[in-house]
Amino acid sequence: MQSAICNPLLVYKFKKQIAESRLPKAKNMSNFVDYVKIHCKSGHGGAGSAHLRREKYIPKGGPDGGDGGRGGHVIMKGNAQEWTLLPLRYTRHVKAERGENGGKNQLTGAFGADVYINVPIGTIAKNEDGEVIGEILEDGQEIIIMKGGMGGLGNEHFKSSTNQTPRYAQPGMPGEEGYVVFELKILADVGLVGFPNAGKSTLLAAVSAAKPKIANYAFTTLTPNLGIVEYRNYKSFVMADIPGIIEGAAEGKGLGHRFLRHIERNSILLFMIPSDSEDHFKEYQILYKELEEYNPELIDKDIIVSISKSDLLDDELKKEITAEFPEKLKPLFFSGVTQEGLVELKDVIWKKLHG
Repeated sequence: MQSAICNPLLVYKFKKQIAESRLPKAKNMSNFVDYVKIHCKSGHGGAGSAHLRREKYIPKGGPDGGDGGRGGHVIMKGNAQEWTLLPLRYTRHVKAERGENGGKNQLTGAFGADVYINVPIGTIAKNEDGEVIGEILEDGQEIIIMKGGMGGLGNEHFKSSTNQTPRYAQPGMPGEEGYVVFELKILADVGLVGFPNAGKSTLLAAVSAAKPKIANYAFTTLTPNLGIVEYRNYKSFVMADIPGIIEGAAEGKGLGHRFLRHIERNSILLFMIPSDSEDHFKEYQILYKELEEYNPELIDKDIIVSISKSDLLDDELKKEITAEFPEKLKPLFFSGVTQEGLVELKDVIWKKLHG
């Protein structure tokens, strides 16, 4: 019995089973990751040298200690080839190298190697207090999120007429350390805004090659989906299917903050109200209010109001729904199932995008 317990192979298999049981199931994991938290630590600066020059025929050479090298930075870098924070999902710690110490003959120590964190365009880095450190807006852009410590000064800097042979040097400065939160806000020309089960995923699947999950229940979509919509003369624009918003989303209900931040980078907001809604204009007002409370700048974007699932309506019902809205907000009617009104919808979107 004792030999079985001490068998290294059995112990290894037992530990492996425990580790696998703690991992999330693959079928529940999404390829789209828009939030990660990583502990970052920049490198310490190298210490200055307290070396004294000792050479043949030079009995009193004096101090010649060099400065320490700078510690490595932790740098966030934009990469246009990335579209999600998935590669960073299991990254827990990032640590840069420390700088080398100074040497004799006033030699400066080597700088510590910088560590680069590649992120998609549209990523924001925040510190533990929620303050924004930086924002990636273009490919190749670099932002230092943790600065490496400065190298210490060698004893050569401390010599004077009254202290000709200082036997001390400055130690390197410590690097910075802390948790950094990376949040991705997707970039798209058109963002679909609406309550759960309003037909947003159906529209994206109808006008692009994207294949979002479509089902007849609320919150089918839990992560944003992007699709390229083809237009006339080989032109195209990007459409984003954003998870449904509920009343109180601006206060964080229904993962509101996590979903609403993806709307901030869209040029146009397409409000989608299902045809079977009890009060179409009231639903629009609720959506508008949630966006205004979350970020007042969102309501300055171009807004298009549309009624989805129009295949359930006849001409009289369409007139009644249109009468609910003011003159400046006359809705467009379309159906992702029957393709009705999709060409007209694309025309309006293209006109808003390119004047």
